[in-house]
Order: sequence, then structure tokens, then C-alpha cells
Amino acid sequence: MKQSHPDAASATLLVFAGLFGAAGTAGAAYAAHATASPLAAVAAAIAFVHGPALLALALAPPSMIAARAVPGAMMIAGVLLFSGDLATRIATGGRLFANAAPSGGMMLMAGWLALAVCAVIAFLRRPR
Repeated sequence: MKQSHPDAASATLLVFAGLFGAAGTAGAAYAAHATASPLAAVAAAIAFVHGPALLALALAPPSMIAARAVPGAMMIAGVLLFSGDLATRIATGGRLFANAAPSGGMMLMAGWLALAVCAVIAFLRRPR
């Protein structure tokens, strides 16, 4: 059996899947034991949900999804902005920048929609 190596997009998605999974777990522990702020649980949940999504995206064969880097990059940017802004509010009382969390939320929604579009494109391009 020939062993294949991940391309740059898949490797990047795998790295962020691991980072978001770890951040989500740590954030959930922090929310449960170290703060009363609901922002910690929300930031953790967003990171934690998108870790497995990125893992699935990285491991999906190209025949199932075209241009996986596009929705993956949108999801990565969205988590960093959304969860990063909430974490910054908890840690410093400030924000990353004005509207960082809403911008991240919009990026996340766009990433999920891009995933759907890329899957439809791959389906339409399949050999018949």
C-alpha cells in the first residue's frame, strides 16, 4: 500500500484542527473552573466545534470537495477572530479591534457556505 503525504492545504488544516481542539478543551476547562464569564465557554465552543470540521476537511478526498483550502482558510480566520476577540476581552478587558467577533462570525458562516459550494462543484465535476 502506497503511503501518501498531505499537501500543504491538508497539513495546514490538520495543524489548526489540533490547535483548535486543544484550545477548545483548555477553554472549556477554564470556563468550568476559573471564570464566571460566559464568553470563555462560547470561545471554547467555537474553537472546539471547528477543530473536527477542519480535520474532516483535511482528510476528505479531493474528489469529494474542490478547493478545500478556501473554506478551511475562512474557518481558521473566523475562529481566530471570533474566539480570539472573546479571549482578549476576558484576559484584558479590551478587544482585538472593533467588530472582530462579528467579523469572525461572518467568516465562519461564509466558510460553511463555501464548503457547501465546493462540495457541489466537486459533485458536478465527477466522472459520469
